[in-house]
Amino acid sequence: MKTILGYLRPHAPRVAVGITIKFTAAVLELLLPLLLAHIIDDCVPARDLPGVYRAGGLMLVMAFGAAFCNITANRMAAWVSMDMTRQLRRDLYERTLLLSQAQLDRFSVSSIVSRLTNDTYNVHQMFDKIQRGGIRAPMLVLGGLALTFLQAPPLALVQLAVCSATFFAIWLVTRQGIPRYTRAQEAVDTVVRVLRENASGVRVVKALACQGRERERFTAASRASKEAEETAGRVMAAANPLSDFLLNLGLVLVVLAGALLVDRGRMASGQIVAFLSYFTLIQTATLGLAKLFVKFSKGAASARRIEEVLLAPEDQRVRLPENPDRPGPELGMEHVSFSYLGVEQDLDGASFSLNKGETLGILGPTGSGKTTLISLLLRIYDADGGVVRVGGRDVTALSREDLRGRFGVVFQNEALLNDSVYENISFLRRLPREDVIAAARTAQAWEFIEALPEGLDARLDIRGANLSGGQRQRLLIARALAARPGILILDSADSALDYRTAAALHAAIRRDFPGVTLVVISERVASLRDADRILVLEEGAITAQGTHGELLESCGRYRRMAELQMGGLRA
Repeated sequence: MKTILGYLRPHAPRVAVGITIKFTAAVLELLLPLLLAHIIDDCVPARDLPGVYRAGGLMLVMAFGAAFCNITANRMAAWVSMDMTRQLRRDLYERTLLLSQAQLDRFSVSSIVSRLTNDTYNVHQMFDKIQRGGIRAPMLVLGGLALTFLQAPPLALVQLAVCSATFFAIWLVTRQGIPRYTRAQEAVDTVVRVLRENASGVRVVKALACQGRERERFTAASRASKEAEETAGRVMAAANPLSDFLLNLGLVLVVLAGALLVDRGRMASGQIVAFLSYFTLIQTATLGLAKLFVKFSKGAASARRIEEVLLAPEDQRVRLPENPDRPGPELGMEHVSFSYLGVEQDLDGASFSLNKGETLGILGPTGSGKTTLISLLLRIYDADGGVVRVGGRDVTALSREDLRGRFGVVFQNEALLNDSVYENISFLRRLPREDVIAAARTAQAWEFIEALPEGLDARLDIRGANLSGGQRQRLLIARALAARPGILILDSADSALDYRTAAALHAAIRRDFPGVTLVVISERVASLRDADRILVLEEGAITAQGTHGELLESCGRYRRMAELQMGGLRA
């Protein structure tokens, strides 16, 4: 909570003004019963009608003043909580962007989404209610107790005992509620994950007629979330009934004791009316605190989840290279090993080197480690062992901006924005339209872009649903080319292209980007045959590497694939 509370510091002056206004409103509310007692005990017996009017008018002014102060303070509290939450959500989002992929895997994307939306909302509600009721209610309770002690100490002791028992009961309930609300939020993460999976894979779900199964999966996740929320709700639901019971019990005791005191002449009737007014104020304030503790339980659970992300340590620091002057290849690995889960090696003993301007081809079956190798070059993950080199330097010695700025990448499952074609290629980089058009021409995308009703300004549907698979791939390639990277990575980027378009694409890249270092992952031998070095991966290990001709002679797997795809063509 300390980190979250830090977001209130910039608003301390406004919070202080709000507290002052709330304090003024509480004082005005506490003075009203005293004026009522004055009317009953002094003005009515003396038949002082002007005095009644004066006191009544003053009560009316004070009531309007208290209402005005409360409205003003509540508006200030709403502004502070909204602005604080806006800054918190912004920082949480920015911190999420800086998390390493390993950290994102541990948190899960669905949990990050839930923390950015549901948890920040709960924190907003908590701080809003604390500023509104967390200041006024204690003032009314403490002020009411102080004034009742001045009027009737015996009755005040009864009231104090009831309030103490009530707060103790609320504390016990809240202590049980916070961990249960944490589990409820984790259940919400699962619901978000199922929704994301269904939204992104809706075509597959429909194609395989899995709507019923997915409906059952979502229902199960929704039911688990409901049960977790109900478990927390059942615990927190005890707060209000317990408070009501204890306060009503106290009211009965106070009325009985007050009636005896009035009957014996030890207390004026106006005093007992004032005392009951104070008791009502205290009862209302205490019930408000009980509701506040429910919001606090949710907010505190959410604040902890947000702090887990905000305080996550930076696990990909830039390190000083051991041999800063040692030259190295443009791309390379030296005995690199890596495991996602730490159980078995997903990449084992990988070594290769590639000079600037050359082409690296990567071939292998699904799950062989092709994308893992690329992820290590980009430092999306850190290698468990060995050295990964980019630009002749260890990737751990390069800043994130320096490293990622060297690359243009097309991954297998990249998403398109629900925006114009231009914005999808520029990708928020504000690139000149001339560069975007040039990249689209190289990517073999300009022909179909030009045919669209609005050309570059044509708007795409969500995930590019109004384009074919090949058109989407060519737009993604244009995006990677638009900033003229020094290293271009194409991860199965031609899988939806026909052979003629794929050949034209590779020829255009070599023509328009003559100095680019190219990395091509493909299942097509034809896309790799001109590479300066080809890696053949199997089960996380580089089993063979060399040129097309060398692999035809030395690697049986590569030769069989060439024969199947190219009809026995060997060179």
